[in-house]
Amino acid sequence: MTVLLALEEYAGPASLTQLAAMSGMQPSKIHRYLVSLSRIGLVSQSPSSGLYDFGPAMRRLGAEALRRMDEVGLASEYLPGLRDRTKHAVNLAVWGDHGPVVVRWDYGSYALPITVRIGATLPLLTSSVGWVYLAHLPATLTDPVVKAQPMAPSAEEIGRIKDEVRRDGFAVTSGGVIPGVTSVAAPVFTTGEALPLVVALALPAQHATPQVLRDISADLLDTTGAMSAEIGHQPAPPGRTRAGGRVRRSATSA
Repeated sequence: MTVLLALEEYAGPASLTQLAAMSGMQPSKIHRYLVSLSRIGLVSQSPSSGLYDFGPAMRRLGAEALRRMDEVGLASEYLPGLRDRTKHAVNLAVWGDHGPVVVRWDYGSYALPITVRIGATLPLLTSSVGWVYLAHLPATLTDPVVKAQPMAPSAEEIGRIKDEVRRDGFAVTSGGVIPGVTSVAAPVFTTGEALPLVVALALPAQHATPQVLRDISADLLDTTGAMSAEIGHQPAPPGRTRAGGRVRRSATSA
């Protein structure tokens, strides 16, 4: 497993020397493991370059693991705990054809002037959930939704929103969709290049003091980080770029 994890962390075909450095093993020792792993198809070696990569058995295992995974189901298991700790309503959204779509909503201890229907599409430009998708999805997906809005903000304003969400790791909006409701949203990253899920907390605006927002934002980020890890997301270590360079406040309620 140490050898396989080193190959996964390298994020591309690697030499014996590179894998030895990544795993902290002597080259002679890791070579013995690579021979055994190659025999059962978990690793393969390129005849031309001599570099090692995942083999056909590993690809079959990965494809089967992804087939069995219910990302929404796995993420949903964390929502009741987040609701109970914060006492505020929580919701989970996925990306749809016309923007973020609510797939789960759990009410909290505080009454909200809103009734949310599962399957409802949230606005991209005035909801915290929308801002998270705006920041993390490619423009090829979000631009058509933005252009369909009657009063879209300027490119500079959209750029500012994206920068803030990426910097902070979450989005906060208040009153953009429902007056009197503040929302905090953060992404749940999935495996590979899959689109992220987004989790949001909705609370009465009068409860959204700076201290409350700090507390619930910290809990939200801890929870979405645990969700991402459960689903299989592997962030790059701080300060390290993977081989080949393949590494990464308005108004609403969610």
